[in-house]
Amino acid sequence: MSDSDADRPTDDHVPGDDEFEPIQVFPEAEEMDLRPGADNCYKCSTCDTNCPVAEVDDEFPGPKFQGPEQWRLKRGEDTDIDPSIEKCSNCMRCDHACPSEVPLSQMHNTARGEYVEEHVDKLSREYVRNRILSNYGTMARIGSKVPRLTNFVMGLSVTKWVNDRVLGITSEREFPEFATETFREWWDERGGGQASRERARKARAASESESESEDEDEGEDKRVAYFHGDYANYNTPEVAKAMVRVFEAFGYEVCVPDQRCSGTPMFANGMLDDARRAAEFNVDTFRELVDDGYDVICSCTSCSMALRQEYPELFDFEGTETVAANTYEALEYLRIHEDLDRELADSDVETPDFAYHTPCHARNQGLDGQTLEIVAAIDGVAAHDVGDSCSGISGTYGWKNEHYETSMAIGEEMFQHMDSADAETGLTECPTCAMQMEHGTGYEIRHPLEVLEAALVADSDVQQ
Repeated sequence: MSDSDADRPTDDHVPGDDEFEPIQVFPEAEEMDLRPGADNCYKCSTCDTNCPVAEVDDEFPGPKFQGPEQWRLKRGEDTDIDPSIEKCSNCMRCDHACPSEVPLSQMHNTARGEYVEEHVDKLSREYVRNRILSNYGTMARIGSKVPRLTNFVMGLSVTKWVNDRVLGITSEREFPEFATETFREWWDERGGGQASRERARKARAASESESESEDEDEGEDKRVAYFHGDYANYNTPEVAKAMVRVFEAFGYEVCVPDQRCSGTPMFANGMLDDARRAAEFNVDTFRELVDDGYDVICSCTSCSMALRQEYPELFDFEGTETVAANTYEALEYLRIHEDLDRELADSDVETPDFAYHTPCHARNQGLDGQTLEIVAAIDGVAAHDVGDSCSGISGTYGWKNEHYETSMAIGEEMFQHMDSADAETGLTECPTCAMQMEHGTGYEIRHPLEVLEAALVADSDVQQ
């Protein structure tokens, strides 16, 4: 489509090109003008038919209304953001589905931010609950100081009852347990960046020796900066450890800088001021590392989505585009830079078969299918695709009382496919999808990096 086509109005109520003056649609969007994206929408409704919330909730108007149609309505000064924006789960499947590349999730995030800022009582139960859920890292930092006590208290029926009745956090779910040792504690105890540098050098030397390479400096610039996110740090450090060990096995020096939440739960709850602060800190930190030759690696597909798409859509800090352009999901990066088929050809892992679910945020990055291809190269491992349905939990969405039933209705198709698959262990890259998979089926859930670790890393290295 030419520039002239993109600028041409598609709604009789929108003035012609000669009358158009760029305006600020939503305050949180700062100087970004969303009109071109809205005009690209030709009302095909593909986004609506791919929306998992609209599929099970007849009262939800769908992403087309929440995006371009609401944008047009908002141009009238007497029109407010529709409250139904809070029913959007931020799965972002509409972005993936739209044939015209309308920035639907950007519109949803900015609209949700305005609605929360202008129409939600800051002393209300919903606002307090959403602020707590969206700033999980703050609560996790406190709870992880005494993990066994926290796990015990959060598992009590009375605690669930209080959370349900007072905060509106559903009592149907089991609160995720904190690890007795966080990933960053393990990382520091292990020796931090210096230890990783030495391990990477040994791995490169061994690889060069096997290949009889004449270039002693080959791979010296193999360096990655790990964005681990809150959940891998506090709850599933085994995933973060697997990421470090796998990348070191390929000769990569791993750096683990200070960081804050990616902001994904904040975007989903309309807490854009919180998201802005977190994003600015992360961009400042990782921009310097990118300038020093590091690529940014995420083990969570929602984290990589935030850094790659949501940051540049919503913010304009110095270095935002640079960080976005140099951020990768972990398996994606290895597929690009390493010969995984060759490395996995002689591997033989004894493990149960997996029922694999592709997270929505992986599909949005074009990463669907990659895990199945990787696992297929490992002898002794089989992963069965459980379909393209959304898991339904969408981060904090499925933890809210008012959305729990919707969340479970969305996930029903995935649960059925998992039950019918020839497997009793789940596999996915997304930590909250893993929560939903376990909640709906009772299966143990693993991360693909853990499978790669079993295939590529010697048992002695796993102890380190």
